[in-house]
Amino acid sequence: MNYEIKGGSFPVAVANVPSGQTVRCQRGAMAWMSGNMEMATKGGGIGKMFGKMMTGESIFENLYTAQGGDGFISFSSGVPGVILPIEINADNTIVAQKSSFLACDNSVEMEIFFQKKFGTGVFGGEGFIMQKFVGNGTVLLQAGGSLIDYELAPGEVMIVQTGTLCAMESTVSMDIVSVKGLGNMLAGGEGFFNTKLTGPGKIWLQTMSLGELAGALAPYLPSK
Repeated sequence: MNYEIKGGSFPVAVANVPSGQTVRCQRGAMAWMSGNMEMATKGGGIGKMFGKMMTGESIFENLYTAQGGDGFISFSSGVPGVILPIEINADNTIVAQKSSFLACDNSVEMEIFFQKKFGTGVFGGEGFIMQKFVGNGTVLLQAGGSLIDYELAPGEVMIVQTGTLCAMESTVSMDIVSVKGLGNMLAGGEGFFNTKLTGPGKIWLQTMSLGELAGALAPYLPSK
């Protein structure tokens, strides 16, 4: 995918699509496109539709194909933050938080990624089910706030607040660690558990999770 990311707090990715090629996106992600882009909405079978539902995505995806010449299409993020492009290949598969998918080449597939450890699934802040992207091409993810990446060496550990992880290479392992001290748990504002990430591999951390954004906006929303 040949793309350019534009905009500030509410970014948009403008993708150039060669004639006859197809890109996929989450429902409602398209902002504008050239007149020769043809849209088709598909679910991809019962198994894939169920998997999308379990990962927090719409069960349907929109496919856009350039007809009769090169075209372009733009994908806008649904949250204030950034758009993260990642190149996927046989040696580089990515695990991402639920509802992070924005768009991808048609040669990239999304699979369900299950947390193997019960405690990590319950207390890790990411849930039992995450998204795993495989194939060959570009995937565009959306993250809240700003985005910081780290390359973890084998055995290197990073402790992050629950909900901070946006994506990681599949070589990175995830676990939980409890916040030490009852006073720290009750008054520290960080909760009872943090997420433990162990290398090797790259991780992408977001400065504001969707839960934090919702909490920040809640006091200003009208009550029923």
